[in-house]
Amino acid sequence: MRFLGVFLGLAMFALGQDARDLLSQGIQAYKNSRYGEAVQLFERAAASSPDEATGTTVHMYLATALMAQYVPGAKSPENTAFAERAEAEFQEVLRREPNDKVALASMASLRYQEAQDAADFPEKERRLDDAASWYLRLLGVDPNNKEAYYSLGVIDWVKWYHADMEARASMGMKPEQAGPLPITAVRRELDERYSGMIEDGIANLKKALQIDPHFSDAMAYMNLLIRERGDLRETPEEYRSDVALADEWVHKALDTKRVQGQASTQAYTTPQRIRVGGNVQKFNLIHEVPPVYPPLAKAARIQGSVQFTAIIGKDGQVRNLQLISGHPLLVEAARTAVEQWQYKPTLLNGQPVEVVTQVDVNFTLEP
Repeated sequence: MRFLGVFLGLAMFALGQDARDLLSQGIQAYKNSRYGEAVQLFERAAASSPDEATGTTVHMYLATALMAQYVPGAKSPENTAFAERAEAEFQEVLRREPNDKVALASMASLRYQEAQDAADFPEKERRLDDAASWYLRLLGVDPNNKEAYYSLGVIDWVKWYHADMEARASMGMKPEQAGPLPITAVRRELDERYSGMIEDGIANLKKALQIDPHFSDAMAYMNLLIRERGDLRETPEEYRSDVALADEWVHKALDTKRVQGQASTQAYTTPQRIRVGGNVQKFNLIHEVPPVYPPLAKAARIQGSVQFTAIIGKDGQVRNLQLISGHPLLVEAARTAVEQWQYKPTLLNGQPVEVVTQVDVNFTLEP
């Protein structure tokens, strides 16, 4: 991680010779992606440097090496242990230094990643709330942290998007169908529960953009929050107004990425493959084949989302799909559908490039 080097010059001189040697060896192992070896070396350095002042640095390195081995979404005892051990080490750093910015940011990130492993949405929401509390704590000591404001905005969107999609499904609306939500009582109940959350998310994204006006990911989520806020409007005209405003943010995000891409070519040639967030890439989808609901899954009342990492070719066709998560009875139907999708080719500096992105396929039963 980027912050590893920050601590080295500040604390190495305070360690004993044995601890310094072990720490140096651990950092070298970490840089070479030998994380298991790095953990062992950092643990030995921690045992050689038990005092409060110098041990903090060693525990930070140890926590970082453990977190590097944690894979969000991978369900195994070993993976869970990496997260738990990393958390324990970050907590040890915070016990010694309660306002350590890196430890606070790492705890917030870890909590957010763990939310992706939740068995159901109530559990996911609880973990997201926990992550939000860490981001707020981080902002208390680092008020200009754009990533913290951005993450709070994303968390608000995740919670509202789930409620909005559930409401749409209950009314027989397709995700792409124009709003607002047609049942007044439901719409107003959702407005009462979520309008404050939506505005809080927008406010946090605006703060991130005040700190970094070229923060394209924040622009992308501004688009999503404003677009889906339209479902709570009272009239189609108000809904269309939100959609138009959301479209402006889409264009801002794409223009910013284009400018940033052009700037990068001053030093580098155009890459052959770039990573694009799934919520941005979906606006390039020009032909979507809906999945066929598997009869066995339907009979068992199985619902949910199937997630893939996808490689989109230079011609806009889906070239490769790697499963991230999803119910086994839904995976093949989702895969069959996505393999037929077609995207607009993505251009960077006027040249087509491959895109790595995330694709979500939702399966929802009629009530």
